[in-house]
Amino acid sequence: MSHPKSVHPHNAEARLEMLTVINRAIAGAAPVEKPAYPRPQPLSAAEREEQFRDRILDYRAHYTRVPLAELPQAIAASLGRAQRVLVPAGIPADWLPAGLEQLRDEPPLSHAQLDRAEAVVTGCAVAVSETGTICLDHGAEQGRRALSLIPDLHVCVVRENQIVQTVRGAVERLGLAVRAGRPLTWLSGGSATSDIELVRVEGVHGPRALHVIVIAE
Repeated sequence: MSHPKSVHPHNAEARLEMLTVINRAIAGAAPVEKPAYPRPQPLSAAEREEQFRDRILDYRAHYTRVPLAELPQAIAASLGRAQRVLVPAGIPADWLPAGLEQLRDEPPLSHAQLDRAEAVVTGCAVAVSETGTICLDHGAEQGRRALSLIPDLHVCVVRENQIVQTVRGAVERLGLAVRAGRPLTWLSGGSATSDIELVRVEGVHGPRALHVIVIAE
């Protein structure tokens, strides 16, 4: 029979003494002035797009920039042979190429149904050029989190005016979603991790491949 562990009185006294010393040390201390948030030299829209492209390619993701009229062809090229494609409810119909088996999440698909999907096409909430990060706030063009985590291929469409320079800029844009209680997903390339021997393994925690398509404006 197991018994709950008790705290040795000497340990409790030592802990209390340590906390008392800390409290006395900080009592009446002036608040520490925080350093100013670093603000980089602002980039133009074209420079932000170029920086974003470089970071995306650094993460081994694919990158395409096309005018809106060519978006369906770009999505078709990114999907390759994938036919069973998850499509969130808010994706505009004219984005998608013909011939896809569109899996709509209405009513919500089971995990087994999601697992049978070969790819997902989503929009995004905002993208960060400095870090090559794409932020999803799971609005209508992105769908619930499972849609962008289970398929092996994620094709993400980014409007050029959604690219901001800094993480702070992205956080400011995501304020409404946070206050509405929606989850956030931050992507930097395809899912990848390394074991203790630094062997890279892709696709463990999400899509193995990320294809980013920027709509030129």
